[in-house]
Amino acid sequence: MLGKRIREQRIEKGISLTQFAKQSGISKSYLSNLERGLQQNPSIEVLKKISEYLNVDIEILINEIGITKQNKEDYQ
Repeated sequence: MLGKRIREQRIEKGISLTQFAKQSGISKSYLSNLERGLQQNPSIEVLKKISEYLNVDIEILINEIGITKQNKEDYQ
């Protein structure tokens, strides 16, 4: 699950949700909803911001939501 993976990465790096929101430019409520699985279809722009801030390859996040390498181009 994408939200679970994001939360795990954030906590592993010792980043609070508030800090994550402020420094990534993504609203705290959106990130919270994403982590809890209430928001399930983030845009590629949001995924890029998250992957950059957490220093995680975007492919890891993309694969978490079931997008294969074959159709990844559609999301770039």
